[in-house]
This record gives sequence, structure tokens and C-alpha cells, in this order.
Amino acid sequence: MASSSTSPDEALFSIVLISFYIFAPLTYLCLQFLDAPYGKHFRSGWGASLDPTIAWAIMESPTLFITLSIFPLGSNRSSPLALCLISFYLLHYFHRTCLYPLYLLNKPSSSVPLSIASSAFLFNLLNAYLQSRWISHYADLDLISWARVLLGSAVFFAGFALNVWSDRVLVGLKKQGKGYRMPRGGMFELVSCPNYLGELIEWLGWAIMTWSWVGFGFFLNTWANLVPRARSHRRWYLDKFPEECPRSRKAIIPLVY
Repeated sequence: MASSSTSPDEALFSIVLISFYIFAPLTYLCLQFLDAPYGKHFRSGWGASLDPTIAWAIMESPTLFITLSIFPLGSNRSSPLALCLISFYLLHYFHRTCLYPLYLLNKPSSSVPLSIASSAFLFNLLNAYLQSRWISHYADLDLISWARVLLGSAVFFAGFALNVWSDRVLVGLKKQGKGYRMPRGGMFELVSCPNYLGELIEWLGWAIMTWSWVGFGFFLNTWANLVPRARSHRRWYLDKFPEECPRSRKAIIPLVY
């Protein structure tokens, strides 16, 4: 129970953070038995659906408008370190919210059920609150070293580059107008989902930079969502392209899984 000196914002922050650590393992467990019905795994029976360009823009949008609304209110808002940290988060989500949907314009892509888009919107809303409020207000920046930020940023940029490159390859295959095809070359020779691997690496770098329960909670939830989905993607490729898909190719972690 929160003490009488705890502010409503502190109580909300604690509740959301704890919920992240509760829902991550539950999400991972659920996705062992259910393939989220969008993209390659789209299927009917999930209600109304959205065009993928619109869905991606809407469901990722809280990461920008919540962050840009909350960050200026924090006590760390003028700190060069805080501004540096939040710039990495905004970089990823500017690409994901504003640029990635444009790549999907006029490409043959499956719709996104409204239920999936809504759940992603809610997650991004809560996560944006956690990350931006922690950096801008609750973080003790004296405990975060620039050396750790430099290390984490190198990891982050490696993941970001892999994520963007992989997405462009996948969208490029769709652009050819022949539906889903077997991606080859680069990291696609080692794993089925280098785009997911890149995002895992990004948020691992973020966890290193922030060195916090907030940053690690984000990485944990990313793992819980993307690792089971990568496994489903690998199985889908093997079923759809049994002759083309190398069975030695792992799902998301080269040579391991």
C-alpha cells in the first residue's frame, strides 16, 4: 500500500511498472499457444480490421504524443543526459510511427484487427508514460554514467540499423506484388526474423543506457512478445516454403533459437 506521502503520480507510476513485470510472463505464456492474428498470421474471426498503414500509425502514436507531453513537465527536462536518453526512444518511434507506415502504402499487406491495434495502443501509451516520466522526473541521473550511455547507444544503434534494414527488405518483397516471399541475404541467412532481433538488441541497449527497472521492464516485454512470434514466423516459413527455407535457420537468435 502506498504511504500517505506518496503522490498520485508516484502511485500510478509504481502500479504501471509492477504491471509490466506481471504481464510480461503472462504474455509470453499466452503466445506459446496463440499466434496474434496480424501480418502473416492474419485470420478472420477477430472483428473489424484496419488498413496496416493506418493501424501502425495509430497504435504507435502514443510513444510520440505522450512522451512529448510528459517530458517537459519533469524536473530533469533540461538535463543534457535526460535529453540524450529520450532522443533514442523518440528516434525509434519516429521511424515506427511516421516513416514505417509510409513504407506500407500501396503494398499488399494483411489488415490489422482493431483488437490487436487497440492492445498495442494501450501498451505504447503506458510504456511511453513509464519511460518518459522516469527519465524526465524520477531518474537519479547521478547514477547513470556517460560511459554506460555510450555502451548502450552502440548496442542500440546496431539493433536499430538491423531492424530498419530488415523491414525494408520485407517491405521490398511485398512491393513486388507477389505476396509473401522467402527473404534471403544478410541476417536472413541466420534467422527468420532479423527485424525482431534488431528490436531486441535496440531495447537491450536502452536497458543498458537507462540501467533501471523501467528500461529492463521494456526489454522484458519486448522479449515476451517477439520471441514467440519469431518462432511462429519460422514455422510459417517452413510450412509455406519447405524447399526454400533452410531448416538450420533459427527463429531469432543466431545458432541458438
